[in-house]
Amino acid sequence: MTNETTPIRPQTAIDKIADAHTDTLIRLDPSFAITLGVPGHETEYQDFSPAGIEQFIDAARSTLAALEEQIPVDDVDAVTLDAMRERLGLELEIHESGWDVANLNNIASPAQDIRAVFDLMPTETEEHWAHIAGRAHNVPTAIEGYAASLLAARDAGKVSAIRQVEIVIEQTSKYAAEDGFFAKLAAEAKTAEGPLPQDLQDKLDAGAAAARRAYARFAEFLRQELLPVAPAKDAVGRDRYALASRSFLGAAVDLDETYAWGVQELQRLISEQERVAEQIKPGASIKEAKEILNNDPSRQLKGTDALKAWMQELSDKAVAELADVHFEIPDVMKTLECLIAPTDEGGIYYTGPSDDFSRPGRMWWSVPAGEDTFTTWSETTTVYHEGVPGHHLQVATAVYRRELLNSWRRNVCWTSGHGEGWALYAEKLMQELGYLKDPGDHMGMLDMQRMRAARVVFDIGVHLELEVPERWGSGTWTPDKGLEFLKANLPISEGQLKFEFTRYLGWPGQAPSYKVGQRLWEQIRAELETRPDFDLKTFHTKALNIGSVGLDSLKRALLA
Repeated sequence: MTNETTPIRPQTAIDKIADAHTDTLIRLDPSFAITLGVPGHETEYQDFSPAGIEQFIDAARSTLAALEEQIPVDDVDAVTLDAMRERLGLELEIHESGWDVANLNNIASPAQDIRAVFDLMPTETEEHWAHIAGRAHNVPTAIEGYAASLLAARDAGKVSAIRQVEIVIEQTSKYAAEDGFFAKLAAEAKTAEGPLPQDLQDKLDAGAAAARRAYARFAEFLRQELLPVAPAKDAVGRDRYALASRSFLGAAVDLDETYAWGVQELQRLISEQERVAEQIKPGASIKEAKEILNNDPSRQLKGTDALKAWMQELSDKAVAELADVHFEIPDVMKTLECLIAPTDEGGIYYTGPSDDFSRPGRMWWSVPAGEDTFTTWSETTTVYHEGVPGHHLQVATAVYRRELLNSWRRNVCWTSGHGEGWALYAEKLMQELGYLKDPGDHMGMLDMQRMRAARVVFDIGVHLELEVPERWGSGTWTPDKGLEFLKANLPISEGQLKFEFTRYLGWPGQAPSYKVGQRLWEQIRAELETRPDFDLKTFHTKALNIGSVGLDSLKRALLA
């Protein structure tokens, strides 16, 4: 897939090094190949053991050494060099800390990733199901390697908090259950033409059974080997947090100043919500205004089929109206599939297109068990966040710009503060462009922004054990105080709240990267707006064509 309107940029020495590093990552991590839609690795897993992790670190060291003497030939090269040195250098720092080997939490660790790759595998043909069966048979080896890493980390004194170990025991036990993911995968298998041939079905059944047994053993391993020594304290402390924050932002920020800003931003958003509540009903509080919106039949959806159809319609409308007016959206990027996720763990997320766009970008909604009523006013901004002009526009643009960007820039480099910051910027932009004029939709956007500001306060406050702002209590932050704070500021269901609370405690630095990333994006735009030749569409095009680099690298590239 090439951009036919733009001349292909000649490959440079730095591009070759970046592409070679990408090839190494695909070889070391076959699941990454599935993400990209690269054939040849359909049944394989990476080596999750300490030796396997060390292979990734060796690759980072080798690539950094190869880049040492390189001189950029153009601005694209300069960004690649800047971004790779920042990303790979930080990867070595994190490895030095030892926490990469100890990776265990409720959302983004090998415990979930080993299962989640199945969500991206096609299921239309017998060959596809043969690949799925083969991968299922390899789940036990992947789990064994991961357990070896967790043991090595434990012996080095690094174990995730009890809360994370317990939730992963619960999750992995569900994967292993008779009615869990793997059992359903095998029981519901079929091609576009109908049931699988018996020999293939038998192979799939055996693979699913092997995967279930592996996850059952892993849950027991966690109970026996990690749970007894897991620390009760959730807070990770300033040193580990600072490293994690840099990882998610691609920028070093003053954590105390950022915390203070988060407190102020939260108050600003609450005040704005109070103003919008007055528009919905004079004299109404925020809570009362939201109750009015929730009870409005025209704003309700019943069942996941209705939710899926509404998501798709809203997404398609945004693509059609924004293309060529506010953004460059080539035809191949205009397809975005909205789907209900195969899990019920909560959360909404996006997965990017394959490298050739044969698999489109997808927006997934993981609906907690028992929830079947949804309100459009509270979720309109989420569709913009995950789709267009949010993640889909951002990720698919980088994949599409083959003629400009090397494979590492297009497919490997992802920085949460850049990506999630852009998606929050996109939400605010849709208000700026007039798409959230309806007071209900505006309230929904403010709810989401308020949630992200509250996460800055919670995440930094709890993990650094800072002072609680007077409005929200007293003393220093604890998880229990933080949970009550989240209940007051996160407009989500009880099931989602439980999941998110655990996520923030187990994935330090990630949740604030959304709002802090948005802040840094807006600061860059504000500085560029002082220049006489500023044009908003041009700014968006140039920024998205850079790809998801760290925010310090982005700033240097855009302000140069």
